[in-house]
Amino acid sequence: MEIKITTKQMLKVLHVLSWIIFIGLCINAGGVLFNAFFALLINSIAAKNFWQHVDLSSLYDFDKGFFITEISLMCIVAIMQAFLFYLIVKILNNKKINVTQPFSTEIQHFISNMSYLALGIGLFSNWGVEYTKWLIAKGITMPDIQSLRLGGADVWLFMGIILLVIAQVFKRGAEIQAENELTI
Repeated sequence: MEIKITTKQMLKVLHVLSWIIFIGLCINAGGVLFNAFFALLINSIAAKNFWQHVDLSSLYDFDKGFFITEISLMCIVAIMQAFLFYLIVKILNNKKINVTQPFSTEIQHFISNMSYLALGIGLFSNWGVEYTKWLIAKGITMPDIQSLRLGGADVWLFMGIILLVIAQVFKRGAEIQAENELTI
């Protein structure tokens, strides 16, 4: 017995998975933002039990400016990750993917935007990692990089460059497809 999965079925599965990941990333970004504002404006004790049980109280006690910088980097990375999956959900929702003619300018722009977001996530993640290392060198007790959700900068940068190359291939494919339509 052979199981065949069509492209349309795979796109439906990916659509559902994208929604699940998008919702999870929105919850994560909202949690980081809410806890940041709560710790800064309402109760500084919230820094002890920050989002996902991360203890940033020693950083808050050492310097509020350093705390704001660290949580800003965490917020930027979380929001960019959620926005990346928003773009995926949006294009799958609008059914803009044409399997018969995949090389369109819309898909090329979509892949370009994804590559820029992935590069941005990688750069801000790396900045957050280096900043955390600098804080640890100053003697501040900090949670590990994975707890701060700043890990994987190299993977995000790698993915961003790959997507940028794919975007250029799609751009050229769209140009060739347009030339072929004009000659027919």
